[in-house]
Amino acid sequence: MRPRTADRVTRSLKAELPFETGDRLDQQTFHQLYKQTPEWIKAELIGGIVYVASPTSFRHGRPHARMVYWLGTYGGELPGVEVFDNTTNILADESEPQPDAGMFFLPEYGGKMTEDEEGILNGPADLVVEVANTSVALDMHAKKRDYEAAGVREYLVVRVKQEDAVWFARGRKGFTELKPEPDGVLRSRVFPGLWLDPSAVFDKTTRRLMAVLRQGLASPEHAAFVAKLESRAKKRKPK
Repeated sequence: MRPRTADRVTRSLKAELPFETGDRLDQQTFHQLYKQTPEWIKAELIGGIVYVASPTSFRHGRPHARMVYWLGTYGGELPGVEVFDNTTNILADESEPQPDAGMFFLPEYGGKMTEDEEGILNGPADLVVEVANTSVALDMHAKKRDYEAAGVREYLVVRVKQEDAVWFARGRKGFTELKPEPDGVLRSRVFPGLWLDPSAVFDKTTRRLMAVLRQGLASPEHAAFVAKLESRAKKRKPK
């Protein structure tokens, strides 16, 4: 059998995909076409435009894994809170992103994100995390606009080449950038105790990343937040 060259593979892949980067589609059409693609394909609809992802490098995968670990450590045991990784999210008539990670309150705890019969997440998360290696322009502009318009409460972009993070929080007029405290730490307004030292994401180990998070988990504001969630959980238990 003649080996498949890169050109032949590319032509074969294009023949398999029902769309390509730059196509303009509405969300319902995009969703139906996306379901026809191979499982290993990642595509998103941002502002009515299709974006098919390139192969993911370790430069992206490493900080991505760390952010999922960071979120999972924070939210994994909280009642009424869910953490997700690389999950399709239907936001609007022209928006169906697939965020790298995120966290949300269940509807009975005040959240606006729900799971439909297909297992797809609908509505805005309370926190969305994107790791931007080759996609900084998309994540910082078009995707930010979609998340902002949909009602996402906080949006965190980890920028690989800059080795930093930009964290936006919803204000009266939309997203405003959260500024680090004098100690260099970014602190969530929606999830008390969720603390991030941006530079620590890129350390050789996760020690500093998690040490800062543990400080947040030990803070009085986090204790009050946990008590509030646990109180609500007790009220929901059948008598």
